Amino acid sequence: MKILVSQKTPTNLNAFKEVEEKYGATLEFCPFFLIEPLSAKEFRSERINLPDYTAIVFSSRHAIDAYFKLCEEMRFKVPETMKYFCTTELVALYLQKHVVYRKRKIFFGNGTPQSVVALIGPKHKGEKFLITTSDEASVSSLSALFAKAGLDYTVSVMVKSVPQDISGLDLSQYGALVLYNHHDLQSLYASFPDFKQGDLAIICYGKTIAAELEQAGFKIAVQGPSPEVPSAAKAIDIFLSRQ
Repeated sequence: MKILVSQKTPTNLNAFKEVEEKYGATLEFCPFFLIEPLSAKEFRSERINLPDYTAIVFSSRHAIDAYFKLCEEMRFKVPETMKYFCTTELVALYLQKHVVYRKRKIFFGNGTPQSVVALIGPKHKGEKFLITTSDEASVSSLSALFAKAGLDYTVSVMVKSVPQDISGLDLSQYGALVLYNHHDLQSLYASFPDFKQGDLAIICYGKTIAAELEQAGFKIAVQGPSPEVPSAAKAIDIFLSRQ
């Protein structure tokens, strides 16, 4: 069986290769959308002046790349005194691509909005924060905590989701399709306006896409994440084990 995974080929394929070998299946990867940085022109429409901010909040590596790309395009030299607050250590470590990593100015939480605000505490309360996000992501829980703590902040969109033309794919060749978020579904409809599920099994990994698929009337073969389905590879494994 051939299974189409709506993402670019991951750097670590081990888990997927194990599934292929276990069931004699073929997994093909094709991103249904790409995440791209905003252009300087698009960013200017937000009317945000980058030099006004003394601290920045990152929740993704895409946002980090987009921020420094914008700074370069807008000829803004990021000062040495800039403080960086990241949602996770993984995101914080990625800053090494752009700045010298110094613990006194780079801080990271455990993935929750509460952990980011706790990092700020009274010590950094006087900073002016720029919270970076994508055109579709919600930072309402984080911004609500910033407002409650009396912090001076602005939310800024740094990256956007761009649908890809996947009309060249022959979906009839696949026994299953793996979807991760609503952008995948949007791209699917954009390239195949008359798409009908038919016999195509749908595996989804993400709570939002699961709800959206169910609302649209699609049948879901396997969904995650959950304790039983901790990864997309495991979801595919479970699906194939039932065939």
